[in-house]
Amino acid sequence: MAGMKGITVNTAPEAEPHIYAEDDAAVYQAIFGDDGVSTIGQACKATVLSNNKVRVADGVICVGGHMARIPYGAYEDCEIMNGQLEKNRNDIIVAKFETTGTGGIDTMTCEVIQGTAGETATDPELAQDDIYTGGKTRELPLYRVKIEGLSIVAVEQMFKLKPTAEELKLLVESVDKKMTNKTPIYGTTALIETKANSYKDTTVKFGKAFSKAPFVLLTLSGGSQNTKTFAVQVKDVSTTGMTIRTVNGYSSSVSMFINWCAFPKGA
Repeated sequence: MAGMKGITVNTAPEAEPHIYAEDDAAVYQAIFGDDGVSTIGQACKATVLSNNKVRVADGVICVGGHMARIPYGAYEDCEIMNGQLEKNRNDIIVAKFETTGTGGIDTMTCEVIQGTAGETATDPELAQDDIYTGGKTRELPLYRVKIEGLSIVAVEQMFKLKPTAEELKLLVESVDKKMTNKTPIYGTTALIETKANSYKDTTVKFGKAFSKAPFVLLTLSGGSQNTKTFAVQVKDVSTTGMTIRTVNGYSSSVSMFINWCAFPKGA
């Protein structure tokens, strides 16, 4: 069995073609992830035109890594069979990929899989082969068309929207910004030496900005002096930093590490 296969490589003019649709599909699946519809354009928006027709607008669709497109300004009209009085039915509009096998003939279509009419509507079964591992047919459900009696009463989206790289970047930035205001910040100041029977104010920066002044907890560490008469307190807290006051009631200077933790309010 052949091993690594180059895809984005040039071959000699006389060489046999070596890149197939399934090669590109593997790359797209690695980038795009699982099945879905891109957010660009109208993202395959559905519109009910009548009780027998649902229109799917432009968009880019991925089924098992294989890509299809309804071009901008174009659309796919899906015919819905008549309903039946006093019966309910679910039809599923799917993007369907079929292949005859590696290097064979592939097709991608938009079809309606008709459900069975009855007192209770249920979804029809769909083909869900794993195309990457050699499956031949895969149907991505786009919309569930709910029919009660003779009328379409709802069209429900069933696919996942796949954000673009730029949208993902903005999403990550938004999450980072929100987490900045919800994640506690820990720190330790340098040794603060406070003279005997005196106090000292020290400015400490958080290293980031909170949305509002956080709660701050202080603890002591280090030093070998008598700390029973040595105290620390927060004098002022802003969104970017604070002032720590060290109070020394001992008869000689004391040096201590001040450990602090800033907890965002409302986290």
